[in-house]
Amino acid sequence: MAIENFPKFLLGDNTDFPNGIYVVHTEYPRFIINLENDEVEWLEDFTKEDEKELSDEAENLIEAATLFYDREVSRYED
Repeated sequence: MAIENFPKFLLGDNTDFPNGIYVVHTEYPRFIINLENDEVEWLEDFTKEDEKELSDEAENLIEAATLFYDREVSRYED
């Protein structure tokens, strides 16, 4: 499967972290967010210039990850 065929967000879990609720963002800038505590791990190296631009975009990406999770959970409940 080519990378462009992967979904933008993926749900993840790990039995070593039973309370963690993870969403993985697969496009640039790639990151993993733990929705339990809103901790974000960026999977990219950023320059100072990137960090300025990223700070504006990060809030939108994290909100999109949260909305994705809510949508997915609602589909399991139906």
